[in-house]
Amino acid sequence: MNAYLGRAAVAVAASAITVSLAACGAGEDGDGRPGGVEDDAIKVGLLLPEDQTARYEKFDKPLIEKEVAKLTRGKGKVVYANAKQDANAQNTQVDAMITSKVNVLLIDAVDSKAIAGAVKRAKDAGIPVIAYDRLAEGPIDAYTSFDNEDIGRVQGKALLDALGDKAKDGQIVMMNGSVIDPNAKSFKSGAHSVLDGKVNVGKEYDTVDWKPDNANSNMAAALSALGKGKIAGVYSANDGMAGGIIAALKAAGVTPLPPVTGQDAEIAGVQRVVAGEQYMTVYKPYAPEAAAAAEMAVALAKSQKIDGFINQLVDSPTTKRVPSVLVPGVALTRNNVKSTVVDDGVYTVAEICTDRLRAACEEIGLK
Repeated sequence: MNAYLGRAAVAVAASAITVSLAACGAGEDGDGRPGGVEDDAIKVGLLLPEDQTARYEKFDKPLIEKEVAKLTRGKGKVVYANAKQDANAQNTQVDAMITSKVNVLLIDAVDSKAIAGAVKRAKDAGIPVIAYDRLAEGPIDAYTSFDNEDIGRVQGKALLDALGDKAKDGQIVMMNGSVIDPNAKSFKSGAHSVLDGKVNVGKEYDTVDWKPDNANSNMAAALSALGKGKIAGVYSANDGMAGGIIAALKAAGVTPLPPVTGQDAEIAGVQRVVAGEQYMTVYKPYAPEAAAAAEMAVALAKSQKIDGFINQLVDSPTTKRVPSVLVPGVALTRNNVKSTVVDDGVYTVAEICTDRLRAACEEIGLK
């Protein structure tokens, strides 16, 4: 699946929906408020949540910067800050963006509830706010992310496929993400909708801060409680945690490794899939998500409508019918590494196929 095809699919879905939506919150009368810039010299504030997951610095930030530059003929500027998993720091970063008079804000919230007050302060200053990747609370104007419930279903289905007719032999460990991340709740819900009644869940954890070290500790506790020979599979909500989980399984001498899921198609996760250590990851083509965010940001900064971009309306706990672009994810296994991350230019074969993985790569035709 090519990333540009993914973007085209979003555009097709958007064109099939007729919704009349104004660019809420943008200044409309050129009265000096931050929103409503008429030319291309806009400032887009970009706030990302953390730097432990490789995607934010490697993909999201440069893709958004590139798209904003393209849409503004090189005149637009992205002002960037990373909260490093600190919700208080992110609130302070929003205030700094307001002070610097950005024209629009893209916020990937550390804590979806804690950011609500900062979102309101931005709106009160006339700055439209787009929730990026996570559905922030407060008066947001738009939202772009992946279809997170569906991603959980993709993970759950892949785990069932791996288990086959042995799905109820032994116990499943579920390693969900952070409770303060609304995406984690959606992944969990989607996975349960597929797995419930078809597997035996022996232990389930909500992993603090999504940290691999915490997932490793949780997995060690599950092994101690259930017994290393009793674990049939592990649902891991992302690749970072899958790495910690697999390290715990290896340290306990579990062999062969049970199927472990993941998400984000991080290079380490893809390499574990190639090696046969991790059963799958979810490849999320970041280009269409970043493109949708940039397109909506530029439009809202100029007080333009965003009807043509959206493909769904989504409710947050505080805001109903938020104009949204949701992008589907793809299950990546050993069978489709080339047709996903390699063909889309995310990684080269040389990056994936280190000396350690050369034989495994040749086995799946990756050369």
